[in-house]
Amino acid sequence: MRAAGAREAARGAVARLAEREGYWVHLDVDVLDDAIMPAVDYRQPGGLSWAELEDVLRTALGHERAAGFDVTIFNPRLDPSGTVAGRLTDCLRRALAVEGPPV
Repeated sequence: MRAAGAREAARGAVARLAEREGYWVHLDVDVLDDAIMPAVDYRQPGGLSWAELEDVLRTALGHERAAGFDVTIFNPRLDPSGTVAGRLTDCLRRALAVEGPPV
């Protein structure tokens, strides 16, 4: 994914998945880089940035074969101020606001 870029990697995956009747998009937020997502139980460096996650989600969710979406692994006890939840919500709102595949 790093070599191709988040958007291109997502486009390749969606192209393969779209050959089926439909696909489900499952997001574990621990895929985000440790520096920006401390509200998970299993933190690790080298994950996606907010912009990369948005690109991946916009690509995956913008296809007509995307059948559904869920988000897991966020631990609100590790975000007492709600700041990280706000950033995640903003990212998801932008990603879900698409009307079709990105150009």
